[in-house]
Amino acid sequence: MKMAEENNQEQGQKQEVPKPVAKPTEKPTEKPTEKPTAKPVAPAPRPAPAPASRPAPAPGTAPRPAPRSDSRPQRFEPRHERRPIRWGLCHIYSSFNNTIIHITDITGTESIARTSGGQVVKADRMESSPTAAMVAAKRAAEMAMERGINGIHVKIRAPGGHAGPNSPGPGAQAAIRALSRMGLKIGVIQDVTPVPHDGCRKKGGRRGRRV
Repeated sequence: MKMAEENNQEQGQKQEVPKPVAKPTEKPTEKPTEKPTAKPVAPAPRPAPAPASRPAPAPGTAPRPAPRSDSRPQRFEPRHERRPIRWGLCHIYSSFNNTIIHITDITGTESIARTSGGQVVKADRMESSPTAAMVAAKRAAEMAMERGINGIHVKIRAPGGHAGPNSPGPGAQAAIRALSRMGLKIGVIQDVTPVPHDGCRKKGGRRGRRV
């Protein structure tokens, strides 16, 4: 009997109907979604560079002033006000025998100072030297500055003419330098040497001067 029951149990197990397996439900095919195109993004602004640190001042020196915060240009005011220039004329006659300096007003009608190389040296051969011209120019400049003249226009004259040299003597340049060093402002420098435009016949004859 036990054997029959065991056989029946085994047959019952064999006859068990298998449970239906649920088929996986097929997902509906989805269309591939198009990715949205990314808009171009502007690059982020670069941060401003940090101001360079100034080196520490050396010991014993005053520290530099801090830069101004505003963007306006820094203006330096002059320490002294510019005084107006009062012009005059300086006539310099320079030859190989003497140097004459004559300072007048701007119109040329009023004499202010008049000196020469012969007034400051004793030897005749030194009258046309640059040294005598410098001393004479200093005297004339002092006299002119006392009268309020602080700027001059220079007119240089050589002997010129049909017989004299057309180049000024050695005292002309020395006189101009001395006037400038005395503090006078030099304006226009002009050569007013007289030049002949046809005139008297030079001496010496047809064949020239024979030595």
